[in-house]
Amino acid sequence: MHKKLHLQALSLLAAAFLTGCAMGPDYEAPEIDLPQELPEHSLLSEAEREGWEDWWTRFGDPTLSLLVNRAMDQNLDIRLRAEQIQEARARLGLAEANRLPTLDGQAEATRQSPSERSTIPPSTGEAQNLYQLSGQLGYEIDLWGRLARSEEAAEASLEESVFTHDAIELATITDVVTTYTNLRAAQREVFILESTIESREETLSLEQARYDAGQTDALVLRQAESELATTRAQLPGAKQRVEQLRSALAVLVGMTPRELMEELRFGPGELTDLNLPKEVPSLLPSNLLKRRPDLRSAEASLKAATAQIGVAEAERFPQLNLSFLLGSTAIEFADMLTAPATTWTRGASVLGPILDFGRGAARVDTAEALRDQAETQYRMTVLTAFQEVRDALTLYQTSADRVESVRRQVEAIEDTVRMAQLRYDEGFVGFIDVLDAQRNLLDAELALVDAMRARLNATASLFKALGGGWEENLSPVAGGQPEAN
Repeated sequence: MHKKLHLQALSLLAAAFLTGCAMGPDYEAPEIDLPQELPEHSLLSEAEREGWEDWWTRFGDPTLSLLVNRAMDQNLDIRLRAEQIQEARARLGLAEANRLPTLDGQAEATRQSPSERSTIPPSTGEAQNLYQLSGQLGYEIDLWGRLARSEEAAEASLEESVFTHDAIELATITDVVTTYTNLRAAQREVFILESTIESREETLSLEQARYDAGQTDALVLRQAESELATTRAQLPGAKQRVEQLRSALAVLVGMTPRELMEELRFGPGELTDLNLPKEVPSLLPSNLLKRRPDLRSAEASLKAATAQIGVAEAERFPQLNLSFLLGSTAIEFADMLTAPATTWTRGASVLGPILDFGRGAARVDTAEALRDQAETQYRMTVLTAFQEVRDALTLYQTSADRVESVRRQVEAIEDTVRMAQLRYDEGFVGFIDVLDAQRNLLDAELALVDAMRARLNATASLFKALGGGWEENLSPVAGGQPEAN
């Protein structure tokens, strides 16, 4: 009776500790002084925000959409992060399992020959078989919350892996978009240079005919040759940029080495075929902390580091383990399940450090230092995020103005070239005036390509800075998590 009351009291005491005691601080989000609103820019209404999850499709290029989809399936960086999620999920499963009882089983068969002089038990001098079967139930009472904090840390580490995966995926999509637009811009530059070369070859042929007819001097002919040679010298560098960008895009979308070394074709398309979005969705600064996966990853890392303090503190206190063993012993195997000799034991053990010469305190200090580092890293990530948003918004606005300005410049110079050619044909101006106008037009056309490329890249950078597409669910953890391909 007394033993039964004693066990009941011990069970109640253990339950009280299990439900109410956890060492270490609970996680609290750091207080950060956020702006009330982001800088003004073109906004979309709530209804217009729908359908922006796949924001890259807004460029209106089917080839770009196919490349992005392939990158999300085949990019090795994304695949590696997905595999790391599987590792983190397994670690969480281990932490959860550690809080549950363990059941171990053992079967043993031995043959022994006791000494003839043995009297306990009386020896017959003959070898005997001995069969044993036992099961042991063990359970650690989580008095100080060590296992609970370990599970909390593992769960935060899983969140960190998920958000890191999403951050890498967003960065990869942005890289695909910008590399693709850079490729199309480089191809456009090659087209402009080749068209200009053809035009200047015609000009040189015309001036050669005039020179042969005595209608112009050698200086004009040499000027035409010089301008043609200068334009031709620009073409190899432009073609080299095209091939380099093709290779970079191939790696981003996860092409194999064989595919990479073969001729790279990414489908038809021109830079001018891509749409230039005039508006993008907006959000409050506080939502940026929820939208950007790199910020969520940094916060999850801080949560895990905070939980590890509790683990380190709990390890300085004794551990209480309960055990129960049930076993059977028989001389004949057939008797194991019919009439075995049953034995059982139950007990509790307490194991804890008495003198560790500061090891436990050092582990706590280490965990606290790592937690401080994680908080500082989180604050740095937040600060960098808002800097990126500010810069992206500025670039988004100025790039639009630059496109329009350069476009008007091209139109004006085109009129200048026509007028200069007409006046040259009529003999009112020299050939150098025509060459200057043509040179200015080439520079302006190349500048317009660069401005359009910068505008498209600025849009992609803004989406990346604001955390990607717009959907109702702001938490990548909710629902299914990425699987390794």
